[in-house]
Amino acid sequence: MRKRSIAVICAILFTFAALTACENKKSSSSDGEKTDNVSSAEHKLSNPNANAETVKTYDYLCSSFGKVILSCQQESTWMGSPDYEMKYIEEVTSKLPAMRGLDFMNNDFDGVVERSKAWHEKGGIVTICWHTGVNGSGYRESLDDDPDFDKLLTKGTDEYNAMISSWDRAADALAELQDAGVAVLWRPFHEFDGKWFWWGKGGKDNFIKLWRQMYDYYTNEKGLNNLIWVLGYSGEVKKGWYPGDDYCDVIGSDTYDNNTNRKAWKKLKAMNTGKPLAFHECGNVPSVGEFEKDGAMWSWFMIWHTDHIMNNPQDNLKEVYNSEKVITLDELPEL
Repeated sequence: MRKRSIAVICAILFTFAALTACENKKSSSSDGEKTDNVSSAEHKLSNPNANAETVKTYDYLCSSFGKVILSCQQESTWMGSPDYEMKYIEEVTSKLPAMRGLDFMNNDFDGVVERSKAWHEKGGIVTICWHTGVNGSGYRESLDDDPDFDKLLTKGTDEYNAMISSWDRAADALAELQDAGVAVLWRPFHEFDGKWFWWGKGGKDNFIKLWRQMYDYYTNEKGLNNLIWVLGYSGEVKKGWYPGDDYCDVIGSDTYDNNTNRKAWKKLKAMNTGKPLAFHECGNVPSVGEFEKDGAMWSWFMIWHTDHIMNNPQDNLKEVYNSEKVITLDELPEL
């Protein structure tokens, strides 16, 4: 196994940024002026007031996209230790993932904040999703809730106020991470075009309104400047669900078909957004050779928790984590 120094990695990832797949984009803000941090950024986030840590993290993702793939692992919290998956990966591969996936599910705001801070202190990157009902709680509610979107999306209604109350709890947790200097790859309302979760049941037009409403509320009213917004399609990547370039920073898709998700990659590339593309959930991760053969060099892959990571063939997992094309925790630059 050939080792690479951090200096070599940084040189590869940050030199010749003009050749990367990310494009510089114009961004607008209701607050007007751009911050000094963002005006000097190589790649523009949707939020022109993004803080320094978030800008640096996004620059890294953009500069590395198409060259290497970051490793990521979703945690569980009910297997005796919240590091159940991380310890297993380290045992098998002698490495840890560059990114840790967390979930506000079951209103675990305090726990996610604590573990996110700890991962950040290790030098890692944090991505957070949210299995929740309209008014909070967990996975069951995310599937079973079936709201009236006309009422839900109308300010002042009981339905709207109850939803916003739930959003406020997550916003407080994200604000605590902002105060701690933690940039978050924020992936709400994932697999929306699959329409099995409540946030997709109203169809594409209502989803776009919902997404934009959260984006505006968190960005402009709550002042959350530490979020990199990840728009997470299902494996189908259906047309007509895109909320617009000004409302997201990364576009992704997931599949549990144990392949490189090549079909979704082609659909996302065809959208020509210039944003990094993420394989934000998978079961068995393919070999690096398969990713290269299919031309699907995602910004990151994230293996799902518990049985999903355990079902990965250990030989392939070890090979992937020790590949020169895959970035692990020890290989990240200081962000």
